[in-house]
This record gives sequence, structure tokens and C-alpha cells, in this order.
Amino acid sequence: MSDYVLAIDAGTTGVTVLLFDKQAKVVKKLNREFEQHYPQPGWVEHDADEIWQVTRSLIQDVLDYTDPSKVAAIGITNQRETTVVWDAETRKPYHHAIVWQCRRTAPRCQELKGHADLFRAKTGLVMDAYFSGTKVAWILENVPAAKEGAAAGRARFGTIDTWLVDRLTGGAAHVTDPTNASRTLLYDIHAKAWDPELCGLLNVPMSVLPEVKPSAGQFGVTDKAVFGAEVPITGIAGDQQAALFGQGCVNPGQAKNTYGTGCFALLNAGSEKVESNNGLLTTIGCDAKGEPVYCLEGSVFVGGAVIQWLRDELKLIPDAAASERIAADDNNGVYLVPAFVGLGTPYWDQDARGVITGLTRGANAGHIVRAALESIAYQSRDLIDALQADLGDAAKLKELRVDGGAVVNDKLMQFQSDILGLPVVRPTNIETTAQGAAFLAGLGAGFWKDFAEVESVLSIDKTYEPAMEEAERERLYAGWKDAVARSRSDATV
Repeated sequence: MSDYVLAIDAGTTGVTVLLFDKQAKVVKKLNREFEQHYPQPGWVEHDADEIWQVTRSLIQDVLDYTDPSKVAAIGITNQRETTVVWDAETRKPYHHAIVWQCRRTAPRCQELKGHADLFRAKTGLVMDAYFSGTKVAWILENVPAAKEGAAAGRARFGTIDTWLVDRLTGGAAHVTDPTNASRTLLYDIHAKAWDPELCGLLNVPMSVLPEVKPSAGQFGVTDKAVFGAEVPITGIAGDQQAALFGQGCVNPGQAKNTYGTGCFALLNAGSEKVESNNGLLTTIGCDAKGEPVYCLEGSVFVGGAVIQWLRDELKLIPDAAASERIAADDNNGVYLVPAFVGLGTPYWDQDARGVITGLTRGANAGHIVRAALESIAYQSRDLIDALQADLGDAAKLKELRVDGGAVVNDKLMQFQSDILGLPVVRPTNIETTAQGAAFLAGLGAGFWKDFAEVESVLSIDKTYEPAMEEAERERLYAGWKDAVARSRSDATV
């Protein structure tokens, strides 16, 4: 009898491998960071081989806890748009992975603006360097070996989920799921298929694309030489959709916000596609069986990463946890807009840049740390306001479910509730991204018989209630909007 589901959470700055038992309790968890590469301003890369080596090492360490034969299934969740292109024969990447944050293809996106409506209609996405399609095209156009490999039919493209499945199965499977495919600018979310017209516009041959399989189902079996046993890989979802599933948001109208490197709000919109009039994306999520449903999504490019910036670049804090202790009790008029790689929802301004406003002689490190924390909450309000505007009065959100590493910061979560005027609900297990991958894999392998059984093991740790007066809430938010205006590429002040 198998006792566990193993989840691989391949994030932007590191990989986490976890073992979940039948009650969804994390019985073993290990994490390791990997190197970030910045070859030019605005460019961000990862070494895909390093990601695999980190993942493999963590798996081996986690499996010291139990025999591989006790693992019923493997689930994978991943940073979604990050792009790898490799050779199917040598199984080596042609180039570093281009990370979702990378802005190198912004000029190409500008060239394609005339086709933006077509891409939006078919993919639900805006024409932005955030997504995978122009990244694949860049590698195929700028790396001679990749161009030759594509012409010879050897080149394979994948997001990190696809790359890890290739490694785990010994190259036997070239697959992804609809949640990741829907983030590429190459996938028609109505037809649920790769689109030849869009591939043609981006000069991406369809031969490089992986097979798209249901999020809860059979993706492949691990190579015994790699994993120590033949274990089915039965769950895959992009990190934000996995978090939505892990939060139990499988019904229309339920929403969550994840606080990771970026911040991502997703709303389950059901089986009928919903168009946004407020800068949100339409994308694919999962219903209770892991089948595709439509979601509305708002994306903040720099959320928790602003705390890393305070730590690594400004040296204002020794570690991320210290941000709660060092942050002042108010911002003293200081606002920080972390538009280091542009602004996402609802602005979609790829040329915006970071600013700090409101500095006076009395401003100190505590105020800047406070402003950085507040920037996460303000950007999240931007997302939730856009969701509320699209939903209309008939379907107002009653609460916001939250997850991700930053939700352990009580100051941030209370301020988030205050600035939203909504209860903020933190689950007992904040590893909901990995939990969603585990749930999908467990359902795909029959470890849990249905979502009702999954839902029975979910629990809430704390609910934050808004305590701020409406006038103060709006005064503070108006200051944020003014600071954002100063960061914009068309700013006149």
C-alpha cells in the first residue's frame, strides 16, 4: 500500500520537494535555492540543468525518509512561463532557460501589437514578454544550435514542468498540461489545442511543442535509474492554478492570492469564458476533477521579490523574516513601487521602472521596509479591484484566500485585509501550490477517490479582519496610485 504523494514545487528562486500523507500533512519537506542569472539589464535566466540537479538531489534526500515504493504518485507544479529549449537526442538545453520575468522580447512584442487582438481572442493573454511564445522564438532565432535542431526536428520546447518530466522519465515523455500550455501565446483556450496560426506568427514550429494532457492524469512513469522505482507522474499544474486547486477553489466565484516572487490572484470563472475589461487575463484552471475551467488572473511581477531586493541589494534586512520586525508601524508618507521589470495587471506597462516617493529628512530604513511590504498589499489590491470590477455587484468577493511564503508575515496580512476591506483567510498549510500538485496527482492516481475526500483535509489557520477606517484606507491607496503614476513609462512628473 502506498503511503505518500510526492510533490515537486519548482519555483522561480528555488525548488521544494514535499511528501504528503493521506491527510495532506507534510511529513517531509526540503528546499534549495538555485542561481539567478542577469546577463543584461532586464534579462533574467536560469540554468535548466542546475534546476534538474537541485530537484534530483532534493528527491534523493526526501526519499531517505521512505522507500520509493511507498510513493503512490508524483505531482509537479512550476514557475509557468519560464522557457527551456533542448535537444531530444543529447537532452541538453541549447541555452539558459529564459525566465518569466525576462523583458528581452519586449521589442518583439511591440512588433506584434498589430496582432494583439487575435492573440487575446485565442489565448486570453495580452501581447507581453511575460509569456513563453516570444521566448521560444528568441532562442530559435538567436541560438544557432537551436535553429538547426528545430530544422532537424530534434528541438523540444517546454516550461519547467515539461523539462522535469523529460528528466524524470529518461526522455520518454514530452508533455505538459492545459494550465501551462495556456500561458504560452501558442495555445487556443477555446479549442484546447496548439494553434498553427499563432505558431506561424511567432515562427515557432509545432514540432517543438509538447503533448497536452489533463492536469490530473497519466503523464509518464519515472525511470527507475533516476527515481529508484517506477512511479507514475499523475498531476501537473502551473504554480498559480495549482495554488487555486490547493486552496479548494474549484467552484465559480472562489478566489485566492499567492504571495511568492510575484503575486497572483486567480478567480475560478467556471466553464464559460469570461472576458476582462480591467486588464486581467483569461486563463485555464482546474475543476474538482482536474478538468479545464476558465479563470481570471491578475499578475504582479515583483511581490515577495521586493523583500529579497531589500536583503540582497540594499542590505536593509539580514533575512526575509526580519522585514516584519524592522518595518515601521506606518510608512511616514513613503511609497515604493517595485516596477523593476515593468508593471503587470492592470497596467501592463513593460517599460515602467521602480520608484521611491515621499522621502523626507525623517524617512528611515524602517519606513522603506514598511513601504516595500505595503507595496505587495497595494499591488494585490490593484488585482482584486480589477477582479471585482469584472465580476460586478452580483458576485462580490466575500473573502480572499491567501498562500505563499509571505503570508506568515502578520503585519503584511493585516495590512492586506485593511487595504482591501475584506477578510483575508490563511490556511494551516501555506504550501498550497505544492498541495495543489499533490491533490491533482493523488486524484490522478486514485490516492484520493474524489475532491470531497480532498476537501475534508483542508483547514484554516487564521482569518484577518479589516480594522482600518474607510477614509484612511482610501487616503493611503490614493498615495499608492500617485506613486504608480510616477513610475509609468509615460509619466509626466
